[in-house]
Formats: sequence, structure tokens, C-alpha cells
Amino acid sequence: MEQTGLKKWMRTSDHTTGNPWTLLLFFSLPLMAGNIFQQMYTVVDTAVVGKVLGIDALAALGAVDWLNWLTLGAIQGFTQGFSILMAQNFGAGQYEKLRRTMTNSLFLAVLCGVTLTIASEALAGPAVSLLKVPAEIRPISMAYLRIMFGGLPVVMAYNLAASILRSLGNSRTPLIAMVIASLTNVALDLLFVMGFGWGVEGAAAATIIAQCLSAIYCVWHICHIEVLHISREDWDIRASLCGRLMMLGSPMAFQNTVIAIGGMITQTIVNGFDVPFIAGFTATNKLYGVLEVAATSYGYAMTTYTGQNLGAGKLRRISQGIRAGLVIALITSVVIAAAMLAFGKWMLAWFLPADAGETLRALAVGYHYLAIMAVCLPVLYVLHLTRSCIQGMGNTVLPMVSGLAEFVMRTGAALILPAMFGENGILYAEILAWAGADMILIPSYFWVMNSARKEIE
Repeated sequence: MEQTGLKKWMRTSDHTTGNPWTLLLFFSLPLMAGNIFQQMYTVVDTAVVGKVLGIDALAALGAVDWLNWLTLGAIQGFTQGFSILMAQNFGAGQYEKLRRTMTNSLFLAVLCGVTLTIASEALAGPAVSLLKVPAEIRPISMAYLRIMFGGLPVVMAYNLAASILRSLGNSRTPLIAMVIASLTNVALDLLFVMGFGWGVEGAAAATIIAQCLSAIYCVWHICHIEVLHISREDWDIRASLCGRLMMLGSPMAFQNTVIAIGGMITQTIVNGFDVPFIAGFTATNKLYGVLEVAATSYGYAMTTYTGQNLGAGKLRRISQGIRAGLVIALITSVVIAAAMLAFGKWMLAWFLPADAGETLRALAVGYHYLAIMAVCLPVLYVLHLTRSCIQGMGNTVLPMVSGLAEFVMRTGAALILPAMFGENGILYAEILAWAGADMILIPSYFWVMNSARKEIE
């Protein structure tokens, strides 16, 4: 009865049967489309700020970009960690456990969201000082951060709701939610920044309102899934279950936090260069999401696929899935890299004002950085697929260790390379961070698979 209701109210994807190539590809496509729309409103935000408000405003957003990623990474780490257990419950057909896992996840998400919001608002000023944001753009950075941090509970709500849906194999609803958010954000950007003249505060407000609408849409769909109809008995907040969920979510949140701190250290060094360099670096970082848009989608698909098959005890399918996923991901990375090399300058020009002198220097810095990342893109795609597979197996500690490796490589490169090769040396820090993570993740995958086989035998 429960399964019938589930299929009636939503599209799900049972990854425990069928061709892994087809499952991963078709589950990823809606996620990829959703990520593209998400990147669209990130790009529009940046383009409106750069074109309308000028190069100082663009640099101001870029100077604190990693602070936004730190909070978002922590939220995504917790919610993705919680969804691993939901996917395993769903794959095993344990729907009562699935509902209890969902309610305990909701309880933890509220606690984490409130704590993160209070801490972020309290530490925003000291963090901006530590980042050495240039004095002339610091007020713009602070105004933007205050609104973004105030909207963190909304970001938590969307990410938890989307993670619940993805854990059940539904990638279609998060796609529609992101389309709604993207179109709303674009319209509000134009209204608030260009129409009302609200500056970076208008861009931040547009983003939060758009995220709120996407959260409402996802929650509405969850409320109409029969198998997730919660009774009073499901609100059984258990310390043991909360502890297990935090054991899954905390390493992922910590991993993302450590990566963000490494990025902040890098940004601190970048902020020591001139404003055109910061603006060019920022423009390319705004295209970073476009570079990895397929990688994150394949990663979500891999986590769901692995979690469901682990719950069903089908380890052989997990091996088949990672091989299929890697081939698909590597082909995709080559196509995206070629597109970036061909059209990168044109795309970067979207973010920069039409002035000659400073804009030309910013564009040169941005394209140099973009070309380096594009050529090395397969390294990033291997990282996402392998890490997501390990996480889907229920091991979030080894991916956390890979995050520490990223931190060491990124920070070390940012501190050493500029001294050796000048300002362009810092453009290689990101690539070395990817490579450092892969050196941990690839052997970790084989270790986790061997351990799982021994447990089943």
C-alpha cells in the first residue's frame, strides 16, 4: 500500500534494479538541469552587480565569497549526511524507519540552522577583517553578508527538503523548485538592483526570497507523499538515531568547512592584490559552478544509487555503478572544458563593466584562471564521483580526510606559489587541492568496498 501511494504522488527511482548507466544518467539529468538554473541565478547576480554597480561591488562580493560557501557547505554537509540513511532505509523498504529518520533529521536541521545563523551574524565582522578585505569595499561586503546570513534557515529548509526527495530517487521536484527559484531571482535582481537601486543588498534579498519559494515547493511535495505521512509515533526523537545522523552529517559538514577555510586563506592572499585582479578572480569563481555543474549532479546520483544498493545488499551493482559513472563524468568534463576554452572570455565579459583599462586586466586574469581549471577538470570529476560513492556507503570520515588533504594542498599552494611565481601562482592552488583529494579518495574507495564485502560474507 505504501509503495503504491509513493508512486502515485511522486516519481521515484529504484536504483537496485536496471542498467546502472541508464539509471545514473537519467537520474542526473534533472539534477543537472536544476544546477544549471541555480548557476543561472548566480551568474545573473554577479552580472547585474558587475555591470550595474561596477568593479568595486563585484570585488566586494568576491572578497567574501568563501564565507558564503562556508555556511552553505556546512548546511549541505549535514543535509546530505542525513539523506544517506534515508536512502538506505528506502532501498531496504523500511518505511517506518524512513519516517523516523526524517523527523530526527528535521529536529537536527532546526538546531543546526539556528546555531549557524547566530554564529555567522556574530562572527561576520571579525571574519571580514581576517580576510583583509580592502577598506574601500568592506562596507559593501558586510551589507551583503548580513542579509545572506540572516537567510540561512531558509537555505537549510530547501537543502533538507531536496535531500529527502533525492534520497527517494526523486530528482524531478528539486529541478522544478530550482527553476522557480532561478526565474524569481532573475526577476527580483532586475527589480531590486536596477529598478529600486538597492545595490548588493537587493541582490542578496533576491537570492533569499528565491530560495524560500523553492523550499516551500519541495516541502509541499513532501507533504503529499503517502509513505512520508508522519504520525505522532514518528516524532520519536532518539539520542541514538540523532547520534547516528550526526556521525554521517558532521564529517561532511566539517569536510566542507575545512575546504572553505582553505578557500578563505586563499582569498585573503588574493585580497592583497589590486582590485582588477580580485574582480577577475571573482568572475572566474562565479563560473566555477558551471564547471562542476555536472559533477555535483553525478555525485548526488552516485550517493543515492550507492545508498539504495547498500541497503539492498547489492555490492556488485555498486562496482558497476562507479565504473559507469566515471566514464560518463570524464566524457562530460572534456566537453565542458572544451566549451570553456572556446567561449570563456565571452562568458567572463558578462560580469565586468564596459570600462577599458581595469576591465581588460580583470578579463585577462579571469581567462587565465579559467583555462587552468578547464584543462584539469577531469581531476575534479573523479573527485566528486569517488567521494559520493564512499559517502553513499555510509563512510563520511574518509571523505572528510580528503577535505583535509584539499585544505593542506590549497593552503600550501596559496602561501608558497605566489612567492615563487608572482600573483599568477595562486591560480594553481585549486587544481592542486583537487589532486590532493583524489590521492586520498581513490585508494579509500577500494578499502571501503573490500570492508563491505567482508561484512556481507
